[in-house]
Amino acid sequence: MEELYKVEHYTKFARDGFHRYVVKGEKEAVDSRGRGTKCAPHYTVEVPSREQVTLRVRFYANEEDPKAPYFGEGFDKIFEDRIQETNVFYNEIIPAEKETKEYEMSRQAYASLLWTKQFYHYIVRNWLFGDKDTPTPPESRLSGRNADWKHLFNRDVVSMPDKWEYPWYASWDLAFHMIPFARVDPFFAKEQLLLFLREWYMAPNGQMPAYEFAFDDVNPPVHAWAVFRVFKMTGKRGERDRVFLAKCFHKLLLNFTWWVNRKDPEGRNIFSGGFLGLDNIGVFDRSRPLPTGGHLEQADGTAWVAFFCIVMLDIALELAITDPAYEDMASKFFEHFVAILDAMNAMAGGGGLWDEKEGFYYDVLRVEHCTQPLRIRSLVGLVPLFATLTIEEEWIDKLPGFKKRLEWFMKHRPELSQHLNFMTVLDGPNAGKGRQLLGIPSRKNLKKVLEYMLDEKEFLSDFGIRSLSKVHKDKPFRFHADNTEYRVDYVPAESNTEMFGGNSNWRGPIWLCMNYLLVESLERYDYFYGDTFKVECPTGSGNMMRLKNVAKVISQRMVNLFLPDENGRRPCHGDNKMYTEDEDWKDLILFYEFFHGDNGRGCGASHQTGWTAVITACLEKTMKS
Repeated sequence: MEELYKVEHYTKFARDGFHRYVVKGEKEAVDSRGRGTKCAPHYTVEVPSREQVTLRVRFYANEEDPKAPYFGEGFDKIFEDRIQETNVFYNEIIPAEKETKEYEMSRQAYASLLWTKQFYHYIVRNWLFGDKDTPTPPESRLSGRNADWKHLFNRDVVSMPDKWEYPWYASWDLAFHMIPFARVDPFFAKEQLLLFLREWYMAPNGQMPAYEFAFDDVNPPVHAWAVFRVFKMTGKRGERDRVFLAKCFHKLLLNFTWWVNRKDPEGRNIFSGGFLGLDNIGVFDRSRPLPTGGHLEQADGTAWVAFFCIVMLDIALELAITDPAYEDMASKFFEHFVAILDAMNAMAGGGGLWDEKEGFYYDVLRVEHCTQPLRIRSLVGLVPLFATLTIEEEWIDKLPGFKKRLEWFMKHRPELSQHLNFMTVLDGPNAGKGRQLLGIPSRKNLKKVLEYMLDEKEFLSDFGIRSLSKVHKDKPFRFHADNTEYRVDYVPAESNTEMFGGNSNWRGPIWLCMNYLLVESLERYDYFYGDTFKVECPTGSGNMMRLKNVAKVISQRMVNLFLPDENGRRPCHGDNKMYTEDEDWKDLILFYEFFHGDNGRGCGASHQTGWTAVITACLEKTMKS
């Protein structure tokens, strides 16, 4: 208090006491009586070069006194046992053989993921109005950031994106964290997903908090996807936690309604949403008013809602198997998805986001009655691939209410039902039965989008899918408004703009979170099309592949970011020789925030093992037969 506000504090033992004691030598800064809420050991030792010193410490409750000797053989055995148990645990969950480079990569990723957990304490009401015994905050806080989140009461252990550089949660990052967490701590994964839907996190209107510096920001709605993936990953069919799924579904309904009401202002099933986590991917700052006036109709914003919608449909169908009350909700989400699909696939000039001439999805700038597609080939146009689901005829037969409504819809809404694909299974246990594919791109449009995505001159790099096509290196996108040029260039590593602070870049680098969603989407399309749908991978190579094999190729390219070559060099470390030649560092891996679109060098936060830990799931996919 004295240091910050120059006012007298009720006690002289303050939070900076340890610093003052150790650094400034102020012995009176700590309580000599050994009382207080915090304590710290202070040892002064001399550690010779390339040697080590071990300090042994043991904590125990008085009633659990292990009795002397506190150190020695028994003390060391505790560590030996825990190490052995850890080895056994990781040997069970990692598909690679022990002591291989893939095994070591996966184990370090899991360990780093666990390191991201942190106690997070932020009570917005106290921040706005002040803590007891502290000066009253300035009135400007009451009209500043997070002022509308007075209900928010964070006092939990939460998974952070990177608790070194980003020591605060980000809700869409956290959704990706829970995929690898489901392998190492399924209880924690489910509790985290539930936590962000609780009434002391979620706003009364259904909005989920984004992150500390702006809870109002809009992140991609991936929470429902994470909930359903964790539900499936943490139990065998028939033994899964349906209570967890139902509790999440009810709260996710509020969030879906918030999206529809706030982000589809004209009721046309074409959505906005702002920057949607992709920071500088657009030619404009999508979180601010446009220099042209009007608004953006966003290909990714609309596709994200379609993805949210189809996951909610999938969850409703799952819950309806044991509770018919959910059949109506399944019908609602089915019809809503088809309406979004129809709106999005209209030609861009007719109010949709599909550009028939170029064969890609683009944002559309709408100013009064005029529209203009912004032809930037980026992840914005690949997000529509995420929203796909195959529904088995056998499953529909178990849900008479849903089946009846589906048949009515197909008969009375032919203009919408034309977007659906049907196929009869020819072999296997479901031979002779039908399948229905829900997906945004038609078969023809899907093939066209994949030609771009799998072209090494466009999106496909040696290490995954780029966030922006490489064609914009020589052909930057330019837009002029009010005598100002706005442009998007291919920038494969760190950002060259100050948009969103300049510490993030979605104009070329590889982001593993989005790559992982693309891989899953390819697998879902393959489940429906099977051998009947093959594409060139890479484009122009003549090498025709099923989509599940394309998914494996992309997964392996991502895994290669972290594997050493014959010289011990890992692409993620670039040309840093310390990680290649130094015996103490060469086997250590940093899981960066994003990666250079051409050479794979790690960029951004260096310990972003939150969503970069999905590399463990990518490794699993490469191991599948």
